[in-house]
Amino acid sequence: MSLLKKELTEKSGFTMEFSVSKEAFDKAEMDAYKKAVKNMNIPGFRKGKAPKYIVEKLYGKGIFFEDAINACLPEAFEEAVKESGLSIVGTPKFDIVSTEGDIVLKAEGFVKPEMDLKEYKGLKAKKKVARVTKKEVDEEVERARKRNARTIEITDRAAKKNDIVNINYEGFIDGVAFEGGKGENHDLTLGSGSFIPGFEDQIVGKNIGDAFDVVVTFPEDYHAKELAGKEATFKTVLNSIKFEELPALDDEFAKDVSEFDTLDEYKADIKDKMVKRNEKKAESDFENALAEALIKNLIGEIPEPMFEAETENYVRDYDNRLKMQGLDLSTYLKYTGMTLDALRAEMRPQAEKQVKVRLALETIVKKEGITVTDEEVEAEYKRIAEAYNVPEENVKTMVAAEDIKADLCVAAAMKFVKDNAVTE
Repeated sequence: MSLLKKELTEKSGFTMEFSVSKEAFDKAEMDAYKKAVKNMNIPGFRKGKAPKYIVEKLYGKGIFFEDAINACLPEAFEEAVKESGLSIVGTPKFDIVSTEGDIVLKAEGFVKPEMDLKEYKGLKAKKKVARVTKKEVDEEVERARKRNARTIEITDRAAKKNDIVNINYEGFIDGVAFEGGKGENHDLTLGSGSFIPGFEDQIVGKNIGDAFDVVVTFPEDYHAKELAGKEATFKTVLNSIKFEELPALDDEFAKDVSEFDTLDEYKADIKDKMVKRNEKKAESDFENALAEALIKNLIGEIPEPMFEAETENYVRDYDNRLKMQGLDLSTYLKYTGMTLDALRAEMRPQAEKQVKVRLALETIVKKEGITVTDEEVEAEYKRIAEAYNVPEENVKTMVAAEDIKADLCVAAAMKFVKDNAVTE
């Protein structure tokens, strides 16, 4: 197997001819025969025992040709690509050039384009870290209080705002029950605005066991058009009343919900985490703004297969995330009514951006001669292994060192852009 010739064409295209030796092809053809003959019933021979020439006489000389070509093609093309030094993107189109002696194949497709950048030093972008206010800290503490609230059954008073009531109800319009208007043992927080305007207010003041009518009018813009603007009467029974009691806001609360001994220390820690979160967001926004600037300065034509391949990567990643949640892509599409093409179209803009930013950063790597050491590659292998809790050797089996190097160089290029940017 060897590369015979290669040629770069316009717009990052390429053509390549490579060969499969007659010996390798004959072996692949024999393997295809052995696999197929097992299931063949040929008159005069036991099942699976007919000689190859007999099978070819009955079904045609080229019966095993396509299977043999398909078996040889991946390895032959991979070797030719290595020999050519080309960086292929997407899946090429293959044709057979010659079958006399060695098999000669032709591949046509695209290579990673040579890009350029108008500017990448001194790019301007805003970097503003949002200030953490006392109100935000207090709101976070309040959320913690609500998460640690205890529910108390109320038996000695009427329902009031902020109580959690359990009710049975059935709705009627002009004395006729309507679909979707019935519920049993439904928990409702009074004042939450979960039900039709006016519904919750009419439960306030009622006692456990009371049966009463709640009369409301559906909003004109109600989602169920057959109910919009109509007056309805809900036959309602109050089953129970509960109340969420928030813990006292003191040092004991801080000890219960954190590793700190005082409320002040707990609040200080919350503020510190919020500050770090805001700093991280500001850094991310700064980097995104610089990435957009790089895209605007990028020069060159990008082959469509690069965008298609990256879009498929996004779809696969999304499928993997769904599987981690106990779903899969086909089930998700079925229940959402979305098609695979629609999902691809939704993910395409981000995929395009990713391809362009990567190409821009790879261009900077070349221009600035950015490299990484073997020690940095080893450190990255270790980081990945620890992050995913898998043996380092497994990571090395799955991810080539050259890919790790490329990713580290790209990350270094982004750092170079940020270090040389002008912060507004």
